[in-house]
Amino acid sequence: MVNFCLPAHNGGEFDLATCNSMVVVFFYPRDNTPGCTIENQDFTRLYSEFVALGVEVVGISRDSISSHCKFADKFAISFPLLADVDEVVCNQFGVMKDKNMYGKKVRGIERSTFVIDKQKNIIHEWRKVTVDNHAQEVLDFIKKVV
Repeated sequence: MVNFCLPAHNGGEFDLATCNSMVVVFFYPRDNTPGCTIENQDFTRLYSEFVALGVEVVGISRDSISSHCKFADKFAISFPLLADVDEVVCNQFGVMKDKNMYGKKVRGIERSTFVIDKQKNIIHEWRKVTVDNHAQEVLDFIKKVV
């Protein structure tokens, strides 16, 4: 069973404990980077289909609310972007990893997605996500379990 509460770019907080629907939680490394932009746009493009199935979608990164607001406005993101600036939820889900960037070791988010049922249990996860077609893959999984 999982639980978290984080500030959302569209005002207030997203509190999993008070959410009465299945939730897709995807962790992405950073606002305004090519892969993260595509991933957020793909979930936005399919968002109405998730909602029609009674599923909420949230994206989480370590970026600030201010960064999320600019990113969401620029790309018309239609679901809440949550700010985990202290990495509490990232660590809870085990998505913080050591990475190599241009020969330098850095710690960052490993692109990952989780489906959480109404009882707050993780029923499926994808780790080391490749962006291409991922949002559709998640939607296809949801269609099989609802």
